[in-house]
Amino acid sequence: MGIRYSKVYGKFAREIVLLKSFPCIYGKCSFCNYIEDNSIDENEINSINLKVLKEITGEFKILEVINSGSVFELPQKTLEKIREIVYEKNIEILYFEAYYTYINRLDEIISFFNKDKKIEIRFRMGVETFDNDFRVNVYNKNFVLNSKNLKILSEKLYSVCLLIATKGQTKEMIKNDIEMGLKYFKAITINVFVNNGTKVERDDELVRWFVSDMKYLFNDERIEILIDNKDLGVFEQ
Repeated sequence: MGIRYSKVYGKFAREIVLLKSFPCIYGKCSFCNYIEDNSIDENEINSINLKVLKEITGEFKILEVINSGSVFELPQKTLEKIREIVYEKNIEILYFEAYYTYINRLDEIISFFNKDKKIEIRFRMGVETFDNDFRVNVYNKNFVLNSKNLKILSEKLYSVCLLIATKGQTKEMIKNDIEMGLKYFKAITINVFVNNGTKVERDDELVRWFVSDMKYLFNDERIEILIDNKDLGVFEQ
């Protein structure tokens, strides 16, 4: 049994909920076992989500909603409940995940949550790496980034997630990814890969290098580092 509600303290203090959703629109990332949490049973999804959402207190005025896909894969009833709670608990900042395919639809979510109150919506996206060859051929993500679409992403997204310490990566690639992430976005999340039964494998030597030589990043106000995929306190086993 997993944990679907947690509080995160520190420089990115917030409440976080892991909600159930319909299947991810893409669902083919080679490193992801997260999509096993998806369901096609709308009643089951809403039943679980509405229970989890009751735990939100509004303590930090910031809520992050994650699900095994994008915000667009959450049922309408779940979205309406999130909005109701956000208004009721006076939450001011709301984080959602969005896949690249949805980049031109983000205004729909902004409009929905700003119906009766002004809420700041911050979108995150998993780019995993700025190395197009590695993203497409190793991580099996189906989009390529260039200066033109990076500019568009930088205007629409608050932050991106990077996946590091996987076999085939180099220290230079990781350094470049962090540099690019900070150049284009307000914040980045660095996820250190943990073996999860997929074909992507962790490179322990890169992990050791990162936590030793790159430890100064842990103090950067714009960077959140997740050494373990349970570091946020929510997970579904």
